[in-house]
Amino acid sequence: MSRTTSPALTMGPVYYLWDGPKWRDFHFRIADEAPVERVVIGETVCSKRQHFIEPHIAEVIERLEAAGKTVALSTLSLVTLERESRQIRELVADSEHVIEANDLSALGLLNAKPHSIGPLVNVYNAPTARLLAGRGAISICLPPELPFTSVEKIVAEAPAIAFEVFAFGRMPLAISARCAHARSKGKIKDNCQFVCGEDPDGLPVKTLDRQSFLALNGVQTVSHTCQALLGELAGLAACGISAIRLSPQDCDMVAVARLYRAVLDDTLDADEAIMRLREIYPAAPLSNGFHHAREGAAWVARARDTAHGQA
Repeated sequence: MSRTTSPALTMGPVYYLWDGPKWRDFHFRIADEAPVERVVIGETVCSKRQHFIEPHIAEVIERLEAAGKTVALSTLSLVTLERESRQIRELVADSEHVIEANDLSALGLLNAKPHSIGPLVNVYNAPTARLLAGRGAISICLPPELPFTSVEKIVAEAPAIAFEVFAFGRMPLAISARCAHARSKGKIKDNCQFVCGEDPDGLPVKTLDRQSFLALNGVQTVSHTCQALLGELAGLAACGISAIRLSPQDCDMVAVARLYRAVLDDTLDADEAIMRLREIYPAAPLSNGFHHAREGAAWVARARDTAHGQA
């Protein structure tokens, strides 16, 4: 399957704990300046963080929609409490927006209602995608660990559904009922004092020999490296991917979105865009290993990219 139009850009939900005003202002700027067509908002990682963004959700939705963006609302990626289950039931029952499911517990509630599937749900093959489509899924953001050969096969064998690819951001790897982030700072989950807010881009984790390894984000584990598929966008577009997802990091995400849009529109060379991206987001080395069926932290350089190096 091939496309005649360029894929859209989606801004995914903020995974990290940013205070309410920062979260609001981030989305206001995305609304006003970023060349993205769709924005997913809502707490995805830890329900205890919900009260930080709750006062600002209505005004963020209003600002995004006034700017012509489509808004979707994210569900939690791990539901462990009745309070959390009730929140999802109310969200599904009351929302006028498309819901993005990030946990299988939401799928029963969403059955037969149009919804999307987030990258935290393991969709690893076309039969799974077709099953979800039959239950109402209109789009699926594939997990970031899938190699391109699998992405291409899934898209070809499930042509009735729109697919996204996670193309920028620290990759979500695991979610836990316990909070290693709090424990690392001498707290417990029930009295965490929101110490994850001290690390707006995740808390770096190193091995015993001091090699960078992962990053903690509350109950979530994310990659140390940042997935960056700028050089792979043309192939993804050609195979039929409908949208490219950018996952917010603590950097200039408007500039990131503009780079991806320029490469998709063929107005900027991918190698130049990669150089600029490293300047915009120097906090983590770029990686694309999963896409090339390598270890996720690897960087598979394009022919002209080797001169710029990658730590």
